[in-house]
Amino acid sequence: MTTTTLAVLVPLLPFLGSAAGLLLGRTAPGFVRPLAVLPTLAAAVLAAVVASRQGGGKAIDASTQLTPTGSVPIDLALHIDGFAALVAVLVGVVATCVQVYSTGYLRHDPRYPSYAALVSLFTAAMLLVVYSGDLMVLLVGWEIMGICSYFLVGHYWETPEARSASLKAFLVTKLGDVPFLIGLFALATDAGTFRITGVLGAVASGGLDHPTLVALLLLAGVAGKSAQFPLHTWLPDAMAGPTPVSALIHAATMVAAGIYFVARLLPVFAASAAALTVLAVMAGVTMVGSGLAALAQDDIKRVLAYSTIGQLGYMAGALAVGDRGAAVFHLMSHGAFKALLFLAAGAVIHAAGTNSLSAMSRMSGLTRRVPDAYWTMTVGLLALAAIPPFAGFFSKEAVLVAAEHTATGERTLAPAGAGWIVLVAGLLTALLTAAYAMRLWLLAFRGRGAEAPDHGRQPIAMTTVLWVLAIPSLGFGLSAAYLDDWFDGHPLTPTLTTAVLGTGLAVVGAVVTYAVRRSLTARLAAPAPLPAAAGAVTATAPHVAHPDAEAGQVEAEALDLPHPAADPADPGRALLGPLHRPAAAGFHLDAVYRAAFVRPVLAAASLVRFLDREVVDTYVRGAGDGAKGLGWLVRRAQTGNVQTYLSALLAGSVVLAIVAVVLANAAAGA
Repeated sequence: MTTTTLAVLVPLLPFLGSAAGLLLGRTAPGFVRPLAVLPTLAAAVLAAVVASRQGGGKAIDASTQLTPTGSVPIDLALHIDGFAALVAVLVGVVATCVQVYSTGYLRHDPRYPSYAALVSLFTAAMLLVVYSGDLMVLLVGWEIMGICSYFLVGHYWETPEARSASLKAFLVTKLGDVPFLIGLFALATDAGTFRITGVLGAVASGGLDHPTLVALLLLAGVAGKSAQFPLHTWLPDAMAGPTPVSALIHAATMVAAGIYFVARLLPVFAASAAALTVLAVMAGVTMVGSGLAALAQDDIKRVLAYSTIGQLGYMAGALAVGDRGAAVFHLMSHGAFKALLFLAAGAVIHAAGTNSLSAMSRMSGLTRRVPDAYWTMTVGLLALAAIPPFAGFFSKEAVLVAAEHTATGERTLAPAGAGWIVLVAGLLTALLTAAYAMRLWLLAFRGRGAEAPDHGRQPIAMTTVLWVLAIPSLGFGLSAAYLDDWFDGHPLTPTLTTAVLGTGLAVVGAVVTYAVRRSLTARLAAPAPLPAAAGAVTATAPHVAHPDAEAGQVEAEALDLPHPAADPADPGRALLGPLHRPAAAGFHLDAVYRAAFVRPVLAAASLVRFLDREVVDTYVRGAGDGAKGLGWLVRRAQTGNVQTYLSALLAGSVVLAIVAVVLANAAAGA
């Protein structure tokens, strides 16, 4: 088979698996799991074959005209370079792990067939984005991911949290997609084509008339899809969906799509220094703000959600300084350890019966309940904190090195100011990342109090996937020296300056957090009891899900359960001080948006409704009521009595005669 044929099959197989799963979900439920896992696994294998054949060399291009438009044509095109080949492998591997994990996590869920089909469709859409050589075809995959995320985040639609989160994710991303679509049309108008190769050729020849406007419009869509400030607020709330969905969205689809899009079209953004500066500021604010917010969260999945926002900020920062190799390298490294962290968190939530870190901190023995999740999550957190030799260290250092070279003038693709913004924000975020990673580990696995509820052994499908993902989380960074040819040729290996600074700050963050936790714990003679309203961690605690339920059901129940009072030994509260309350609320951005956008729109809608009902409808009702009143008068005159008719006729005649006489006298007198 040719490489082009194999590449076509990569997104096609999950799509066909999705369609077959939906068709056979009710009539032949025994085929649902094979149809969920096997097509996705086959796509991952084929993506690896395509990557090996592409080999980081010349890009593979193939196309056929999809439809004549009369102006700018739309082609069904493939454009597979080193970036596309490796990212497709990441998507295939993570999606396969998620599908396998889900067979255990949601094994008795009545909506599993539709869930599995949507995950396959989600995967196919992302693979279409990765391999597409035409911007309109890429947009199809982009929008399919949006609607899939709406349904998957709302999987537990019985809970108000899931319903509101799915709607919020859809609306916020669509808010960014409107300028994104305008930007695509403006870009195609300037370049005369939707083909990515044609667009890049037009940029190289100076054919873009409005590079800054186009880049800023496109960045709005990227900010929404990749959860960058100020359109990041949907991602933490999206944790109301099943944990495997969170892993898929955060690691290999949806949020990765925006970063990948900018990497694919980086010359378009590099044509405008203003756009790169805006991207750098957006990345810097996102990194630091998300790190502070993560340090204050009580929900274990929300901590990981904010960490994803921060790591995406690193990737956006690498793009802002013009190094897409570092950005995609961190995207792939992050995809491995973030998928591991979310899937391990699912096992922890199942074992603890809660997603609250405050509740977990009052439990003991959680490490014995889920040893696989404990060890693999430790690996994932070390990679997240960028501790050498874990994968996150090498990919984060590649970003910092790129920022350093731009800041010092060694690279001139981006403004030096953008380099300084990314470098300073990246170093500060390294400190915060290690701090909240250590806090999560301490609260989840070093709790004090009653024994964690016994949910039994985790399904082997779940634990096996954790160890599979632990391998790249530990060793993928060692491939940095061999990936240069797959990207732009820039070295991805760390330098001494950034390695010492980044690792030193990470160690400081982790050590300080650990010391604060030990100090606060030592001050407490015994574990602080919970207030009666919040409940105590006992076998009948109201915030612990049913101990005999399966993992998916435990998570669904945990969404509705109240979180306990804050742990007085929580180091995050002590480290943040007065910033803790606003950080826990995401710095009240939702309240700002509600005041600036939601309330004015609702007020305008209320005004329109009032005008429609009380003004427009009044005239309409008045016209109808007038006709009805006239009809009533006429009807009253029609009595059917001949004497009445004759009397009225006589009276009328007399009145007319009197009027005639009066008028005649008046005329004679004049």
